[in-house]
Amino acid sequence: MTIESVNPATGRAIASYELTPASALPGIVERAHAAFLGWRRAAFADRAAAMERAAGILLRNQREYAQLMAEEMGKPVRNGLEEVRACATLCRHYAEHAAAMLADQPVATEWSRSRVVYRPLGVVLGVQPWNWPFHQVFRMVVPALMAGNAVVVKHASNVPGCALAIEDVFVRAELPRDLLRVLLLASQDVEALISHPLVRGVSLTGSGPAGAAVARAAGGKLKKSVLELGGSDPYLVLADADIELAARVCTEGRLSNSGQSCIAAKRMIVVEEVRAAFEARFVALMAAARVGDPLLDATDVGPIARRDLRDALHAQVQASVAAGARLLLGGVLPEGAGAFYPSTVLTDVRRGMPAFDEELFGPVAAIVPVADERAAIAAANDSAYGLGACVLTRDVQRGERIAADLLDCGMAWVNGCVREDPRLPFGGVKDSGYGREQSTWGIREFVDVKTVVVA
Repeated sequence: MTIESVNPATGRAIASYELTPASALPGIVERAHAAFLGWRRAAFADRAAAMERAAGILLRNQREYAQLMAEEMGKPVRNGLEEVRACATLCRHYAEHAAAMLADQPVATEWSRSRVVYRPLGVVLGVQPWNWPFHQVFRMVVPALMAGNAVVVKHASNVPGCALAIEDVFVRAELPRDLLRVLLLASQDVEALISHPLVRGVSLTGSGPAGAAVARAAGGKLKKSVLELGGSDPYLVLADADIELAARVCTEGRLSNSGQSCIAAKRMIVVEEVRAAFEARFVALMAAARVGDPLLDATDVGPIARRDLRDALHAQVQASVAAGARLLLGGVLPEGAGAFYPSTVLTDVRRGMPAFDEELFGPVAAIVPVADERAAIAAANDSAYGLGACVLTRDVQRGERIAADLLDCGMAWVNGCVREDPRLPFGGVKDSGYGREQSTWGIREFVDVKTVVVA
């Protein structure tokens, strides 16, 4: 069987790729396990050297990889370049710090010696999405490899070229053969991989239904899972906010990756006192974003990754308007080829509308008017999701208190866009998943935290 890569900007097929046969999966896992048995004994310095080589390959070929992302899933090439550089930064971060993150930890007890050690589990499965086709794979793979594991990746079916390019990076970085395999698989083959006795854990980034399916399969086999799922990040614009800053932060947060990001700003929860001023400036900035060919450096917003996803997004907008939301900008399907959608702003959004209750994966912003700060916090938390959040206020101390103590989310920012950093844990609560990626917390997800005592 084959899968086809389609350019969402033109609707034209790019290339066809052979799917990995289901019959080949047991052998792939067994070879990965054999590679793991050698890799687990490799010194951290040797593992780090491979990651440094991978970083160099990424940076030398960043334009090529950015263009591939633009062609396969519509990411503006400028954003693609940023993504490739972030992958290189992540490789170098773990090359430098993994040994310290996983160093043995002595514990004072009544016995002669007691310590906690961190040892790799074995083969870990990664199920990865299309929206950050390089970085989300590297975010899972690099710490798992630095911890001494082997990794098998099932990548999204609409980015097969990116999947194979990632595997090639590690081949060229001289990673041991079979230690990392990136597979082109149908979704129904994932459960068979999870069930393989040599697969010791699974990490998924994707939708809620996909996460639930993986959690059921992993739980049924008593295997560790980490789930990074969707988000409907609230950005709280309080009465004392700097409106120019708030509008810029919300625009940047909403249009990042053409709005196709789990941590994009999705619900702008605005105190009524500043609503008119915020709406005027926010709409102006959203309207100024350049929608077009993702291969052009000047493009801010590319197409939606697939036409069916674009149509689903438009249906959410239409349903929200039918329920009482008002369009301030956009909301009209463009003519022509491709899966483009205009920058769109809805206001008077409330609970019961798709724009409030569901994740909008595209350049559509929902403005939720509220009476005051207390109502803003309540509206922010009135969501099945709990990934990121932002508080916009001139009172930084108050903003930090709200972010730390009053918002139900895994990551909270004050006066800035929610974003990733390899030094900080990434993940959410509620329907946004569980477990963490990146930082010390991420690298310890797929290790055996082992107690060692000498009596």
